[in-house]
Amino acid sequence: MSRVTVVIPNYNGKLFLQDCLESLSKQTFKDYDIVLVDNGSSDGSIAFLKEKYPYVKRIELRENTGFANAVNLGIQSTGAEYVFLLNNDTMCDEHALEALVKVMDKKPAVFSAQAKMLQVKPPYLVDDAGDYYCALGWAFSPSKDKENHKYYKRTNVTSACAGAAIYRREVFDEIGLFDSEHFCYLEDVDVGYRARLFGYSNIVEPSAIVYHVGSGSSGSRHNAFKVELTAANNLYFIFKNFTVLQIIINFPLILLGVIIKHVFYVKKGLGKAHVSGLSKGFSKMINNTDKRVSFGGKQIKNSIIMQIELWINCFRRLM
Repeated sequence: MSRVTVVIPNYNGKLFLQDCLESLSKQTFKDYDIVLVDNGSSDGSIAFLKEKYPYVKRIELRENTGFANAVNLGIQSTGAEYVFLLNNDTMCDEHALEALVKVMDKKPAVFSAQAKMLQVKPPYLVDDAGDYYCALGWAFSPSKDKENHKYYKRTNVTSACAGAAIYRREVFDEIGLFDSEHFCYLEDVDVGYRARLFGYSNIVEPSAIVYHVGSGSSGSRHNAFKVELTAANNLYFIFKNFTVLQIIINFPLILLGVIIKHVFYVKKGLGKAHVSGLSKGFSKMINNTDKRVSFGGKQIKNSIIMQIELWINCFRRLM
């Protein structure tokens, strides 16, 4: 059995698959296998794989079940020590996987380690070097569109971006898998935050480089689909992962965050999508009460630490 299984969720990503898979073939770390989970693609992705890359294991779904469900199926299909989740519209530097495995081997308390993701155009700008969550109810990546050379230190983050991150597989048995209710967006923040509540950490390893096209499947940075899902998942995230006391304490900031976001989206013509997303978020909360984190002594202690970080991250976000 390989030490690492690379899990690639795919939805109509045929255009990107060759570059992605060729970059994996050049890795200096060789003890890995690849599982591609196809979410009902209609662009010939499966036929392309069968012809060009028959060694890639395929899990073929009839319809688009979302990112979270796809990667869960990939994780469940392997007994590897580590699982490397990788977007289909990426290209890995040849040392990326080696660097990620090395840091995971050295730090047993780390749940996930993210590669530093750079933009394909221009490659000197960062796409994502770690995600944070703040008391305004916002997930954000402060490194977005910043210059690469500024992000050279290994950093602790709220969560790793699952577009290019390695996970300690056995921890999923303790904290649970990605929540398929998220479909896509914030599912990685949710699982990373949950791991923090259980006492694990998430880091960014800057020596591991992955180039990311960005929005390869969903389109532009801001669109109705993304706005609606993000708004819904944000409320659901708070409901799942905050203690009742945290929700009460943070409510004024959460409300302020919702108002600021709404004004922003109205200016972009996406106000209706935002309102629709908030409504769906309340529905998710009502229908998934069983998915709230069970706050035992360890989780309560760690939630206090996380609460302090939530406030600190407000300043990080607004700077």
